Amino acid sequence: MHNTNYLILQKLGKRIKESRIEKNMTQEKLSELSNISSDYLSEIERGKKTPSLKRFLQIAQALEVLPEEFFKNKL
Repeated sequence: MHNTNYLILQKLGKRIKESRIEKNMTQEKLSELSNISSDYLSEIERGKKTPSLKRFLQIAQALEVLPEEFFKNKL
């Protein structure tokens, strides 16, 4: 995988995890709400798997976060 793509996946996974933790949600609960396995969610959060657009939108909806929020620069 190209290094830039890898870094983007790492940041996306980190932001998903941060949002989940901010909402006091376990991986199991988020996986249940987004209809994906907790193993797959774990791999997404660690930047090891690339979620499809459908799965990404399911995660964002379950977290009640607009999808674009995951890509904004944080100060």
